[in-house]
Amino acid sequence: MSELSTLILPAAPSLGSLYATAAAGKLRGLLPGSKPAARTVPQVEHRLESLPINRQKLVDYQRLMGDTVRDELPSVFVHGIVFPLAMSVLVRDDFPLPLLGMVHLSNAVTHLAPIAPSAVLTAVAHAENLRGHRAGTQVDLLVEVSAGTELVWRSVSTYLARGVFLGERPSEEARPHQEFTHPTRTASWRLGAATGREYAAVLGDYNPIHLSAPSAKVLGMKSAIAHGMYLAGRALAGAAPHGTGYAWEISFATPVFLPSTVDIAITSALDKTEFSGWGSRSGKPHFSGTVTPLA
Repeated sequence: MSELSTLILPAAPSLGSLYATAAAGKLRGLLPGSKPAARTVPQVEHRLESLPINRQKLVDYQRLMGDTVRDELPSVFVHGIVFPLAMSVLVRDDFPLPLLGMVHLSNAVTHLAPIAPSAVLTAVAHAENLRGHRAGTQVDLLVEVSAGTELVWRSVSTYLARGVFLGERPSEEARPHQEFTHPTRTASWRLGAATGREYAAVLGDYNPIHLSAPSAKVLGMKSAIAHGMYLAGRALAGAAPHGTGYAWEISFATPVFLPSTVDIAITSALDKTEFSGWGSRSGKPHFSGTVTPLA
């Protein structure tokens, strides 16, 4: 990859304005004579210095997740405060994929060290690895967070733009369906219809697909779905260690429609904790992941 140029943002953009920009861009793309999408990701990183950390939001987040209230930033809370920076890359005019309707496939995060709420954080974000998929086009979004000169958090999020093919449509055949056999249940989550709004109130992600059935239907869903990172945060509240560094990853299978009950399994071995969630009634897998302490 060629060297990236840097765009320094004066302040964290609001997610509301970013979603509005994404919606306007989608409408422009439907107009006659609109220019074709680029076939590469922009060779630029967005940088934000002195990330604001709201201590009350931190407490609200920990309580929402059922986590211990402590002076340490949970990994998904870090994701939440850098998410507007990451989104600002995805809504650029020269970004080749439409943000609205993009599917969140997975996350791989290295939380290198405990992060105090008083830390002065700097974050950079860029996109890379644009590639084809049998259902569209995938892209990776990388975000790195530093406290002073020390890298403390790094995330790779993978997204899929369904039905968007930047080249010829691949001829790859659909993979055979694999039956899912869930592990032994260790807990159940009862997620109410307001779950998406409660998460949004803490971390500001007011994506319409998570807020209500009517707003989700506008984007093609039958009902509102839970934020993927809400599910990750709930799982990590029971699986992640405190006071040390750790790596974690999560893959998403099927959406959690709200309201819903999700059955959970968290199992620990000496070197790794595994977690997964599936529909209590449907039995369909929703997500799975692992947590590994760093040496």
